[in-house]
Amino acid sequence: MFLLIAALIGTAFAASAAPSDRHRPRPELIGPAANVSRVSLADWAKAHLAADIKRRVAPHAPVTAALSTVTTTVQRLLAAPDATSTLVLYDTAGPYGHLGELYAMAAANLGGHFGTVTAKPVSQYTAGMLGQYTAAVYLGSTYYGGGIPDAVPAAFYQDVQASTTPVTWVGDNIWNMGNAVGVAQFTQKYGWDPTTSYFEDGGSVGNVTQVGYSGQTLTRKIPAGQDGGVLRPNILTGTGYPAVTKVAEALDSASGKTFPWAVRSANLTYVGEIPFAYVSESDRVIAFEDMLYDSLAPGTAARHRAMVRLEDISPDADPADLRAMADYLYSQRIPYGINVIPVYKDPKGVYSGGTPQTVTLAQRPQVVSALKYMLARGAVLMEHGYTHQYDSVNNPYTGVTGDDFEFYRAHVDAADNVVYDGPVAEDSTAWAQSRITAGLAAFASAGLPRPQLWTTPHYAASATDYRVFAQNYPSRLERSLYFAGTLSGGTADPNRFIGQFFPYVVNDVYGTKVLPENIGNYEPVAYNNHPPRLPADLIASAKANLAVRDGFASFFYHPYYPVQPLKDTIDGIKALGYTFVSPAAL
Repeated sequence: MFLLIAALIGTAFAASAAPSDRHRPRPELIGPAANVSRVSLADWAKAHLAADIKRRVAPHAPVTAALSTVTTTVQRLLAAPDATSTLVLYDTAGPYGHLGELYAMAAANLGGHFGTVTAKPVSQYTAGMLGQYTAAVYLGSTYYGGGIPDAVPAAFYQDVQASTTPVTWVGDNIWNMGNAVGVAQFTQKYGWDPTTSYFEDGGSVGNVTQVGYSGQTLTRKIPAGQDGGVLRPNILTGTGYPAVTKVAEALDSASGKTFPWAVRSANLTYVGEIPFAYVSESDRVIAFEDMLYDSLAPGTAARHRAMVRLEDISPDADPADLRAMADYLYSQRIPYGINVIPVYKDPKGVYSGGTPQTVTLAQRPQVVSALKYMLARGAVLMEHGYTHQYDSVNNPYTGVTGDDFEFYRAHVDAADNVVYDGPVAEDSTAWAQSRITAGLAAFASAGLPRPQLWTTPHYAASATDYRVFAQNYPSRLERSLYFAGTLSGGTADPNRFIGQFFPYVVNDVYGTKVLPENIGNYEPVAYNNHPPRLPADLIASAKANLAVRDGFASFFYHPYYPVQPLKDTIDGIKALGYTFVSPAAL
């Protein structure tokens, strides 16, 4: 309550109307390198491959799959009811069982682009359930066998085999289905033998660095020792076997060999790995994101749209920079978002000679005038936090607006990586709401309209905070964190989450529409083990995303940089065939 009152009445605001010494805020972060928090993927990969080696000894071992006695259904409605529905099934067993829900949230979010989504542990599957949905996705993240009993009900194996409902099977346990329904029956319907398909070739997973899909070359960058491999399907030829479509092709750079990354036959699409870890703006996850159209919206026509937003605009911004950006974008008739932070804070005087500063938009009439100038020329006002920093501490850099996290704690480790520590101490529905309420009051005091969209500072907040954002804004434009416990309806685990960004608009597991930001930002200087990112890099990512038949190339740009790199980026994206649209139109 004190924070809210203080913000509303302007306690301790700096009196000076002169601009502070301006600094260049840190770029928005994209989460832990693996996109999955606090999981030893090296240990997971080792266990995964050890189990696959054991399977080679007895590829046709009998499978015992019992129907689960659990009857509780966990259902998360992600969009207004319509004709398209997705069933997402995931593993929960074994020492890495918690990964299942993280991956399921990522798949469910993507399914939220198409219609309604029901997500539940695969152990809760009951006979006939498959026929109640347009399509299903099973995420095999626990390797059943090698000491972990199969938790997939026999009914699921049987229904997939007998059904015409499209099923996308991702990762492990497809060999268990082959054994459960009979290898002959499986191969006669699908044309390949999963019981003799493995993650290693010649005793190694190789070095799979690329995935070719829909005319685009997508990247795959897994650190050494953390790669559990990509299953190499044993496609059968000859009389009696149906044709198998190679949906995407993997390149093993170690051997120079290619093999199918994803295959399709009858009602089954199989993807040889779970693609949600170690993703990038040009990553093979793009193939999976587009493949969902084949089962959920096969009639979708090709369309490629682009979005741009100007980032980290605070009362400390240079009005001349803002007007220059507005003039260029208006001259090109490009609508755009402006992410505005309504209160600038430098509590330790890092950029002001040791003198603490707090400055509101109302105290910077020239900045407000420039913002109104932008709004009159195609800009969409967006709120980017209240102060985009936390308290008077380094979180993780300086404590200054634009540099630090606002809704999450973080630090920089000895290896120069940003480490996520968890929600701030005060985190609660009331605290998060107080930040938004104070921010809206600051916009109103400056004579600006209510912002239309929200972007979370540094893309990090708690599950509680995300739900508060949803109560105040109909849409977020950003990348986001998704916490374990969300699908089950339990308490969110702040130490286990997955980060995700999207190639199209989704309705996510928090119940919010999320607009895409999927190709990053211009950043000419390396930071925290992130290399520089130049216009050519953004354009290359936009090209990779052409693989998504109705997708976006969405990026952001800091207005303190010159106009020319922005122009180069926009020209390159336009040349690929993208059309720029307003965030407010989605």
